[in-house]
Formats: sequence, C-alpha cells, structure tokens
Amino acid sequence: MWDKLFLTMISKLVKKGTLVLNMPNGDEWRFGDGTKPQAVVTLKSRGLPFKLVRNPELAVGEAYMDGTLVIEDDNVRGLLALLIANHEEGNMPRWQKMIKALRIAKRRWDQWIPRKTAKQNAAHHYDISTDFYYLFLDEDRQYTCAYFRENDETLEQAQINKKRHIAGKLLIEPGMRVLDIGSGWGGLAITLAKEYGAHVVGVTLSEEQLKAARIRAEEAGVADKVEFRLTDYRNVDETFDRIVSVGMLEHVGQPQYATYFNQIDKNLADDGIALIHFIGRVSPPGNLSPWFQKYIFPGGYTPAMSEVLHEVEKTGLQQADIEVWRTHYDRTLNEWLNRYEANLDQVRAMGYDERFIRMWRYYLIASELSMSDMPHVLFHLQLAKHQDTVPVCRDYLYRGEEEKLVPIRAAE
Repeated sequence: MWDKLFLTMISKLVKKGTLVLNMPNGDEWRFGDGTKPQAVVTLKSRGLPFKLVRNPELAVGEAYMDGTLVIEDDNVRGLLALLIANHEEGNMPRWQKMIKALRIAKRRWDQWIPRKTAKQNAAHHYDISTDFYYLFLDEDRQYTCAYFRENDETLEQAQINKKRHIAGKLLIEPGMRVLDIGSGWGGLAITLAKEYGAHVVGVTLSEEQLKAARIRAEEAGVADKVEFRLTDYRNVDETFDRIVSVGMLEHVGQPQYATYFNQIDKNLADDGIALIHFIGRVSPPGNLSPWFQKYIFPGGYTPAMSEVLHEVEKTGLQQADIEVWRTHYDRTLNEWLNRYEANLDQVRAMGYDERFIRMWRYYLIASELSMSDMPHVLFHLQLAKHQDTVPVCRDYLYRGEEEKLVPIRAAE
C-alpha cells in the first residue's frame, strides 16, 4: 500500500525534469518530462516509502544521511533542484499540502525558545568543533552572507565588504559602545574595535565560539576594547550607541520577536542606530524544513518581513532603511561547499563519520538552493528612534571607500 501511495505522490510531484526511481523490490520508474534537472535515485529500505509519504521533507535528507536513499554520482544538487523546482510549482498532493498547513499552524510551539532551550540550540550547531568550521569559512570566520561587489571577488574580500557595509550603516565613530548580538567567532566585533575604534560587547550562547573569540581578541590586540560574554541577549541591561545583530534573528524564533525588538529598543541609546542582518523570505510566513529543525538549526526560522515589522512597529524603533541582498548568499554557500568538499580528508581526520559528512553536504547544498531557487533573500533592517538619526539619502554609503568605507586605521 505504501509503495503505491508513494509512487502516486511522486507522479503528482515530478512534472518538470526527470527522476529515475529504483524501488526496493527492484522495479524502475521514470517520472517527469525528460528534461533537466535529472536525478537517479535508489531506495534501499522497504520501509522508506512509508517514511517518504509521511514526512518527505524530513525523510529525504535523513535517508540520504543513513545511506538508505542513494543518489547516482552523489548528485544531491540535481535531486534537490528537481524536487524544489516541482515543489515551487505547487505540484504536491493535497494531503501533503494539508500536512504543510498543520506544520505552519504549530510553528509557535516549535519556535518557543526560553533561555535554556536557546543555549541548547546554539550548542547543537555551533559547539561541534571550531576547527571544523575553520575548514570552509573565510580567514575571519564569518558564518553569514558575504557581500560580492564584483563578480570575481574572493570570499575573503566579499566578507570584508560585508563588514564595511555594516559599519557604514552603523555610522561607527571612535569611542562608541556597540552591542553585537550573536557575536560568533568574534570577527565583526574585532573589526569594529580594531579598525573603527569602537568598544564592543559581544554576546553568544556558544561556549566554543566564546573561547575562540576571546583568543582572537587577544591576538588582535583589542582585548581592552572587546568583551565577549556567554549570555542570552535578554540578559543585557546596558545602553549602547550602536547595536548590530548578524545572522541571529534566524535563531530567535517567531514567538520571541516582540521580546527581541523590545530588548533592542531598551538597549539602544536615544540617538542610536541598530542593524539587523538576517535571512528572510519574500513569500508569506511559513516554517523551517523538519530536516533542518532536527539536524541543523533546532528552533530556527527565516521570517517574512511582514512578521518582523509587525513587532518592530510596536516599539520605539523606526525603520530607517531596508535593503535586500539577492544572489549573495547562494554564492557564499557555494564557496563554503567547495571548501568543505576540498577538505573532507581533514573532516574525517577529526573523527567525523560518513553520515556526518553527508549531512553537511546536504545542508550546504539545500541551503544554497533555498537561496537561489526558492523565495529567500538576505535582509538588512536599519533601525533608529528618530527620523534624522540616519542621513535621509543612501549616498553616505557610496561616496567611495576613501571617504566613508575605509576604517580609521587604514585612513591614518
């Protein structure tokens, strides 16, 4: 029964591209119109069709990790591109659409993140191994979207561009106090202190990131200007001239948006500026894939801008500027993927098994395609408490690096 229902689901889904499917009993099936993208898949477990019918978004990635779903030539990109292209056409059976609606309806429960859960979620992803992340990130350990101003720029240069663009929007001046919510491995905080003269407090819930960030601050000679704390953003009581949050909102959870933006309102000086850099969707509100929830980012969510502004509008904060980055994140993710694949021998030497390797391959490819083939973008939300705090024209960001975008140390 489950084999038949599974085949019915696939026949309704795959209309574009080509899927060759080898079932556990040896039968071969072909779906689609014979065009690209193409993928050849073999199911190794007789119980897998049931899992794929019940929860396909979870089961595909899980079965690939476990080796019960084998993709010819390990063509994960081809399979996911095929599935995404057809999913975006709305080619899912009615019962799957109903399951999706129920999942969205219960997302407030899935994304309820008290302080203890927030720390557990951070540890799940960020505390696996600092050295592992260093295998595929840029030299400054930026684990967020880079900003490619030119087509031929390296990942390293694009991440420098990103930091300079953020500093420009924050209108950083020497001596300012800056709060960095979700400070990661410390790269942005160290840059703002060393190159722009700011005094930065970075908060993180990852013990591994905290250790690495403190060491890096010492090595950069800015330990007197940068303080990294292992604490929840909700525990911060001071007032700051500037607040920056890069890649953190995706971990906050929709039920906590009011708390998050009220906290920024509380911590931001009356003449202050805040910059929120986050992945969002240009579609109605939804939910994170069950596979990503279970294996990559528990409690994570990429919001629609409407969900974010709904909570911002209830605070004393005003939207000073909203910028949308398109294509930058899929390029960033592709760079990470290439570096990851090139360093698999080192990944294995660190003690990670083939299941872990397949999990991260699936994660990076799926993330890249979610940015290139699905309605996801990178948002920059600039906030202030008064209309005249930020220049009324964007020209101040683009007057040339020699005027506004070059750090103070480089200009001396």
